[in-house]
Amino acid sequence: MTFPKVHFTLYKRCAIALCIFAVLNILIGQFTHIDLIIEDYYFDINTQQFPWKDTWFAKDLMHGYVKYVITDIGRLLWLIVLLDIIYPWRIIEQWLRVRLRFVAIASVLIPSLVAILKHFSALHCPWDLTRYGGFAPFVRLLDHVPSAMKAGACFPAGHATVALWLAAFCVFWLPTKPKTALVVFLSGLSVGFALGWVQQMRGAHFLFHTLWSVWLAALVIFIMLGFTKQFKPQF
Repeated sequence: MTFPKVHFTLYKRCAIALCIFAVLNILIGQFTHIDLIIEDYYFDINTQQFPWKDTWFAKDLMHGYVKYVITDIGRLLWLIVLLDIIYPWRIIEQWLRVRLRFVAIASVLIPSLVAILKHFSALHCPWDLTRYGGFAPFVRLLDHVPSAMKAGACFPAGHATVALWLAAFCVFWLPTKPKTALVVFLSGLSVGFALGWVQQMRGAHFLFHTLWSVWLAALVIFIMLGFTKQFKPQF
């Protein structure tokens, strides 16, 4: 497969950006104490608890109602797509049909990928660590995992993916308005990051858990764009 020089350059820049993001994630998670600093801030050493863990804002609103609303949006999107596949709607033009299906697929691929990786992950959530009154040792992503340590299945951050797929809505502005598409893309990732941050407040995840989920979401969308003909001229 060949691309015109200018288009290949744009594609290559996106790939480079993803590589840089991955390196930064490794540096933050493996060689800094930012994760522990953040969790220490949200942990009450006197009560040995994360005060935000069961608050209405963090648990009921951000981990409950917001999740349900975004999930329902995804379900509605899939309903529209499936009905259109069974019996194509004349009111849906082809350019819109392609984008709806793109976002619908992303809404499944991103959470599914993270869920699979979590299933095989040995890393624990902050509230499981001995540092915060739990039972497990703190292990970084590239550290050797003690053979006796029970798998934590807490990496990457799952709740963030509830919203990270919203970044795929950027395709509605491609290929004609790439700058607007970039803003929408970053906005979608930001919503997911915000949900992930609330989980950090609750002691459910570390920062690097969320950052890797953001990276994976960006990678999935990047790969999908590369395989979608309608977006290649400007991508």
